[in-house]
Amino acid sequence: MNKQKLLSALTVLLLTLLASPASVGEIPEMDCLIEPYMVVDVNSSVVGKIETIAVEKSDLVEKGQTLVELESDVERATVELARARVDMDAELRTHKTSYAFAKRKLSRFDGLYRDEVVPLHKKDEVETETNLAALQIRQAKENHRLAELEYERAVVQLEQRTVRSPITGVVVDRYKAPGEFAQDEPILRLAQLDPLNVEVIVPASFFGQIQTGMQANVTPEAPKDGNYTAKVTIVDRVVDASSGTFGVRLELPNPDYKLPGGLRCSVSFQTNGAGMQTSAKSPNRLAAQR
Repeated sequence: MNKQKLLSALTVLLLTLLASPASVGEIPEMDCLIEPYMVVDVNSSVVGKIETIAVEKSDLVEKGQTLVELESDVERATVELARARVDMDAELRTHKTSYAFAKRKLSRFDGLYRDEVVPLHKKDEVETETNLAALQIRQAKENHRLAELEYERAVVQLEQRTVRSPITGVVVDRYKAPGEFAQDEPILRLAQLDPLNVEVIVPASFFGQIQTGMQANVTPEAPKDGNYTAKVTIVDRVVDASSGTFGVRLELPNPDYKLPGGLRCSVSFQTNGAGMQTSAKSPNRLAAQR
């Protein structure tokens, strides 16, 4: 009899747990914030006077596009000088000619020495001249290689006077103007808007129910509307003890730049178990956390 009561109690408890609103698959709709995927402050790796800034605020830029050019007259002249040294081959041709002449002379002296016409020390002098001519050719080749390296360094130094975009995105702000000096301060601020990040603050009670790779519907607030599909990319592994929440980041494709960064939104996670989106409002609002 006691055994039957125990089984009945366990059955009631199991049914209660299954009917609980906090069961897996019932993740409520939550507030979120749409942010740029990446924000980059662009500056110059070298100090110099800004000659031109090729973009304005809100301009779209491509990765590798020229944004800023510093004054570079000295660097351009250095490149031309280094290129001229690379193109100079008179020294090498002179030493090759001397070496060819020394070899012919040595060949004649070998024959004369075998015929006992010239003494050994004369033959030795000609052999030494031939070896020196060969070393001069080697030295000329090394000098030419050094000139090539100097040219490559000059090109790199000239390239450092040009600032290129590290990302494809939009110009958020412009801090400098032509004529000012580029030092440690940023010149431009860029934002990558494709894809976008969707940041969500989730109550700790749902920890473990949201996994990377899970899809969700994102609905931005006015002036934009409509539903957009995003994918969970990051789930915090540490819960914030003071607020009882953890962070979740989703990646939202934005190839046409229809959505700007900075919009508030709501997100409904697509749970695999229930196969549906829930719509109950979470009591823990993103606005209260920010």
